[in-house]
Amino acid sequence: MSAPRGRAVPTGRAASPAAALLRVSRRRPAPADGERCEMCAAPIGEEHQHVVNLESRSLMCGCRACYLLFTEEGAELRYRAVPDRYLAFDGLPLDARTWDELQIPVGLAFVFRNSVQDRTIAFYPGPAGATESELPLDAWATVVAANPGLAVLRPDVEALLVRRTEAGGGGGREVVASCHLVPIDACYELVGRLRALWRGFDGGQEAHAAMEDFFDHVRARSRPADPAGTDGLAAVNDGTTADSTCAAGGSV
Repeated sequence: MSAPRGRAVPTGRAASPAAALLRVSRRRPAPADGERCEMCAAPIGEEHQHVVNLESRSLMCGCRACYLLFTEEGAELRYRAVPDRYLAFDGLPLDARTWDELQIPVGLAFVFRNSVQDRTIAFYPGPAGATESELPLDAWATVVAANPGLAVLRPDVEALLVRRTEAGGGGGREVVASCHLVPIDACYELVGRLRALWRGFDGGQEAHAAMEDFFDHVRARSRPADPAGTDGLAAVNDGTTADSTCAAGGSV
């Protein structure tokens, strides 16, 4: 791709992300084996960062330079960088009645805010991938009002990963709920992993083992969330994603 003739390409700190990408792409390297940035085609390692296309909801693999173009908070851009923040919301009161009001038919879902459609959406994994369940606005507003810490969720690039399991034996039914804020690409990865391993009605042993491994990783990465909802967000992460498995290519 080359710049149109007769038009100057902005340079310096004031240049827009689109202009910066145009300059980079003018000398786009020839295709080669291995992972490459989907914006400038520069080689990238197996561990790399992602940006979200807000319109198509797809993930794109990015080099560090391209990733940094889309980290500015509040900027009106087509793409948005996926941060590397993990938070744990301990003691989230999410009983069976509240869960039923959210109209999520299974015990695992990730919830995120779609800024283009201006609505909160829940997806839950299964044999066909991610299934959408649009949250009733009143029910979700009630949950957030009771747990103001959940308001730190960044639209489009972060999700609340909620899991409800039954513990104990006999006739008792103790429901244990966990909630973590995770990067949206981690949810894509979980969906892809479960889809590949899913067997039978409930997923099978391999899918359940993969789910346990995934949540062990999330718990290890997470720090406690501020109940008041004042958790800050670092501008960018350290240059790598937490997982070597690339989650790009999927969309929700």
